[in-house]
Amino acid sequence: MSKIGSYLKKHTEALVKDVGIEPACELTGKSKATLGRYYSDHDEHSDRFMPIDAVAALEEASSYPHVTSALAELKGINLSYDESRRNTDEKGGVNSDVIALSQRFAMLMAEYQQSIDDGVITVNEAKRLLKETTMLQQVLIEMKLHLEEESV
Repeated sequence: MSKIGSYLKKHTEALVKDVGIEPACELTGKSKATLGRYYSDHDEHSDRFMPIDAVAALEEASSYPHVTSALAELKGINLSYDESRRNTDEKGGVNSDVIALSQRFAMLMAEYQQSIDDGVITVNEAKRLLKETTMLQQVLIEMKLHLEEESV
């Protein structure tokens, strides 16, 4: 089996175990034996992989997108996990995005001011700055999507 196949099977197993075997069977409509074949490293199952719709169903229920993350890593892509689970789908458009952007930027600058106050940015301060930068990036992505919607 190729290194890529083995890598994907390990992450498939992690996904199934994250969700739980019984719930995974219910979500995918597959038996325990079939799910087991998807992550088995035996030669007779080396060419069997979980269908993408089953992966999507399991990742929706899992605590982490194991297979998606593995695929991204194989391609050299970094994913950022968006912990914000909003109660409503806000569709405020570009005006709301501009306000959110300025608020996020202000939070980044406040974090930067606090971090640089003593002249040294510690590891923890750098992590907080990185988190704020990522949140700012998320607002920019949402703004880009709203602009693309409005231009069509």
